[in-house]
Amino acid sequence: MTSIRFLLLVGTALATSSGAAFAQTPAPAARPQAQPQTPAPATPAPQEEAPAEDAQESADDAATIEDVVVQGRTSDVRTSIDSVSYSLADDLQAATGTLAEALRNVPSVEVDPDGNVSLRGDANVTILVDGRPSTQFNGPSRGQMVLQIPASQYARIEVMTNPSAAYSPEGSGGVINLISKPNAVRPGATTTGSLRANIGDDGRYNFGGNIAHVIGKTTLTADVGVRHDGFIQEIERLRTRLDSGSGQFLESRQSQIIDGASDVVFLRLAAEHNLDDKTQLVGELRHTDVESLAEAVDLYEADDALGGIATAYRRDSAGGFIGQFSGATARVLRRFDSQGHEWSNEVRYDRNRFIFGFDTEVDQQIPASPTFYEAVENRNRQNQLGITSAYVRPLSDGGRLRLGYELQALNLELDNSVARGPSPGALVPDPIVSNEFHVDQAVHAVYATWERPFGEKLSAQFGLRLEQANIDLDQVTTNIQSSNDYFRAYPTMHLSYTIGEGETLRGSYSRRIQRPGPQDLNPFLTYQDNLNYRSGNPDLLPQETDSLELSWQKRVQQTFYQATLYYRDTQDAFTPVTSDIGGGVFLTRPENLGSSTSTGLELVANGALHPTLRYNASINAFRQEIDAGGLPGAADREGESVSGRLTLNWSPTQKDFLQVSGIWTGDQLLAQGVREQAALFNLGYRRKINQDWSFQATVRDLFDEFGATTTIETPTFTDRTSQTFGGRAVYVGFTWSFGSGQRRPEQFDFSAPPTGN
Repeated sequence: MTSIRFLLLVGTALATSSGAAFAQTPAPAARPQAQPQTPAPATPAPQEEAPAEDAQESADDAATIEDVVVQGRTSDVRTSIDSVSYSLADDLQAATGTLAEALRNVPSVEVDPDGNVSLRGDANVTILVDGRPSTQFNGPSRGQMVLQIPASQYARIEVMTNPSAAYSPEGSGGVINLISKPNAVRPGATTTGSLRANIGDDGRYNFGGNIAHVIGKTTLTADVGVRHDGFIQEIERLRTRLDSGSGQFLESRQSQIIDGASDVVFLRLAAEHNLDDKTQLVGELRHTDVESLAEAVDLYEADDALGGIATAYRRDSAGGFIGQFSGATARVLRRFDSQGHEWSNEVRYDRNRFIFGFDTEVDQQIPASPTFYEAVENRNRQNQLGITSAYVRPLSDGGRLRLGYELQALNLELDNSVARGPSPGALVPDPIVSNEFHVDQAVHAVYATWERPFGEKLSAQFGLRLEQANIDLDQVTTNIQSSNDYFRAYPTMHLSYTIGEGETLRGSYSRRIQRPGPQDLNPFLTYQDNLNYRSGNPDLLPQETDSLELSWQKRVQQTFYQATLYYRDTQDAFTPVTSDIGGGVFLTRPENLGSSTSTGLELVANGALHPTLRYNASINAFRQEIDAGGLPGAADREGESVSGRLTLNWSPTQKDFLQVSGIWTGDQLLAQGVREQAALFNLGYRRKINQDWSFQATVRDLFDEFGATTTIETPTFTDRTSQTFGGRAVYVGFTWSFGSGQRRPEQFDFSAPPTGN
């Protein structure tokens, strides 16, 4: 019933706004300019969009700020030939919440309670920060970071479901580019910035700030954020297993309550120096410290064939996740003219260290036995070097040539340890799940894209990326080494045709790859809990995806529409496969499917229902077909799924802003089962006190029921796991903006509007 109500709500918004928007007068072709003394709304241009404006940080007149926020949303959505980006300026959940909250409000993107990110149902997604790879968002720590990193440091989220060859083809679902929020600076200003502080229920809080200082040709900037969150995670698991002796399916029940808190500290320091009008030097240091610790109570009982209890125990655990993520960047940019002819070179280094571990006391009740203890410690040490050289040259025919080289060199060390014993001081390592595994991976890439107009209406972009991957594996525990080297070519093509003023038709094709993560290749068992083990698969092949899209886009003054038909055909797709290894213990490891296809239609609308009421709405309906390729316990499956989101923004006065949002995720097929639908509802309010101060209040997960339920069904066992995470959270706080200056454009937003839309 929840899903039906939500779909009706989204559909009503789309239909209502459509009639209202098309009754408006088309916008003029000129770029809109801010009118400091005129309260009338700015009119967006169909050919090109104005830079983003943030009501809280703009130095314009206060009344004009409110007019821009209420009506002049010229850059809520930016588009290019291969991407769409969405502003976070009026996302109140992003102002006080984590990256997960911000991503959930973006069309095409889904985030489950564990922080797993997917695009249109595909979890193989690459996350960039300002156009650059980010190790903290693309390794085993990604879920933790997505759930805990503050979203307030980002200005926009750019989505590329069919990226050009200028981007790595890694991630069959596509690319999400997080665009950092710039500091407010202008020539002649001394110091500018802002401070924010929010206090929540159950001891939650977050605060942070940014500051910029200009000294001649040098700009120094700093960003800092501190966040503390409490959480209660509840898990209910019901399993049935075929008992070979009795021929019956015997049931077991497990419940877990995890009560904990997470702390995040983020710091970024940067310096930009202009050697002259054409040469710029940039340096950046960044560090993120994460600590998420909890206490857990685990109750378990399993039936016997006679209807009694065969096994029962209680486990009390304490521990969690601790990580440090550091990095440095140096970049040189040389501009040859003011038309976009430039050459940039960059070196990046990232160092990540994190550990997941806990100590457990086990009270074995049936059959009765003495208390014993466990200690789990899974360590991850990762170093990554990135080198990028990119050359862009405008052409005389209105086109653009882009050439580049990229190197991504990764060194990873996994050290997993499990020990058990009769007392905390007498623990003995378990050799089955204790091991050390090293990976060295280097990917060299060269690419070229060529974009040009063909007449007044048609433009095209063609791209080719060539990659050489070298992977060396070292299972230190068993002294077994192996390597995997391969060369691949990845073509891309994008077409754009202007139907009329503000109306565009686009088509695209790309070939993408998803390489197994280093931990996915480790054959040793990894301990999750006493009922669940995981392992990698050294025979896992990369999956390759051919992606086709056809989209229609329409702009009418303050309204943006997009309809996209898409088709993805994936060979050797990854899928988790669970097997019963005895004693009630399940093992999950990745396997390659024969193939997987997804065909869908996504509708997006952003506009005004009333001069004071705006909306963002999207619906994604798709059909999945899975060829299990004879995997044990898996089956060929096919079915449909529908997901959607709706956000309403109401500005009853120039100083008040109210936001209501709802998100609904449909069922997702798995090779052995299904992940069921989930819904999330949020509220937010902002009050502009004066030019420098604003008040905000938000409620996340209004009905306190957001979670995930996964069901696995095979001929010999079933497993149904229901999980809720985080729960309802309430925040109130203030933001203070100080100094003067006009905002710079967001850095590395590759959706800069090209000719045509």
